[in-house]
Amino acid sequence: MDGISRMLVLSMFFAIFFGFQGEKNVVVMAIDEDAKALCSVNLAEFLPPPYGGLENMVCQPVWNSFLLRYSQSKDNVVTIVLSTIYTSGWVGMGFSHDGMMINSSCMAGWVTPAGHGKIKQYYVEGFTPSKIIPDKGELPLTTVPPLIYLQGATVYLAFQLKYPTPLKTQPMLLAFSSKYPQHHHLTSHEDKTTIKFDFSSGTTYAATATPSNYISSKKTHGVLGILGWGLFCPFGAIFARYFRSQPLWYYFHISAQFIGFILGLAGVVVGIQLNNKLQPHIPGHQGIGILILVLSILQVLAFFVRPDKDSKYRKYWNLYHRWVGRIALFFGAVNIVLGMHYASAGQGWKIGYGFVLGSTMLACIILETMLRLKKLDEPTLPSNYPTTSI
Repeated sequence: MDGISRMLVLSMFFAIFFGFQGEKNVVVMAIDEDAKALCSVNLAEFLPPPYGGLENMVCQPVWNSFLLRYSQSKDNVVTIVLSTIYTSGWVGMGFSHDGMMINSSCMAGWVTPAGHGKIKQYYVEGFTPSKIIPDKGELPLTTVPPLIYLQGATVYLAFQLKYPTPLKTQPMLLAFSSKYPQHHHLTSHEDKTTIKFDFSSGTTYAATATPSNYISSKKTHGVLGILGWGLFCPFGAIFARYFRSQPLWYYFHISAQFIGFILGLAGVVVGIQLNNKLQPHIPGHQGIGILILVLSILQVLAFFVRPDKDSKYRKYWNLYHRWVGRIALFFGAVNIVLGMHYASAGQGWKIGYGFVLGSTMLACIILETMLRLKKLDEPTLPSNYPTTSI
């Protein structure tokens, strides 16, 4: 490449780069202008005191169309007005000690189709609507009644708190749903976020990321599950199904199953620790995991009560052992996929397990075809033909 060509390429690069930066600056400026326009709305025109006349009011966009106005007095009274675009359902703002939903207290409000505003404090004891308790919570509300007001397409959620010391950095939960509460019980949120807001400076921070040890534990949980339920247990079943003619098939079978069981059990232990720390709402993954654990324990126990070959109960034991194992393997594969979905696993995880699952299924198809063809080639013996039991 000659000097002129290099200069042309370099010029194109700078033009694209600075053009992109210019577009990005235009977008940021547009967002700032929208925020300024929303913050310039005179609340005193439709909200009563103290919400309509906040002294030293700070106004900050916090999430999507959510805009937070607040004022903190010298005696540590914090007056809050949260606004956002509204069509139906409820809007909520919660305060949490650790940024988690469980054990948080929140204010949620909605405007009924008849135009009546409803606002209540809630205490979050769990993830289901029945565990979000109305008229309960730890927010230090003052005697000033909270209110919710719909002005055009914007809803305003207003309440006042009093703290013993100045409110500084506080983990906050923001959520909404387009479905109305049922008998004052909130419906499931459609979206939510956790932020940290510094009430001393009016600055919004991203919520503290999941600690690295939790991320490492999630990876460990996934690896143990894939190795146990997705690799060793299926291979143990393959040995028992297709390699019975080999002298050592039985030892390969029980070795693979035992290793798979231990890895799977370790994955369950790590999963329980993660559940206690992160408190995720993943009932499907948890329920299937418990089912697989129960089935695998039953398989281990069945090993110790296996009847002799000449026992009349042996055929029933074989039938039970095979089908319980197959059901456990099926749900194991389903739960691995569910786990990757809930954990928002990257493409590497999906491609890796997809390769393992695809290879296992392909091997089973080929081996099953060969087994059936072999059975077709075997001569059919008369029913009264003498056989020798092995």
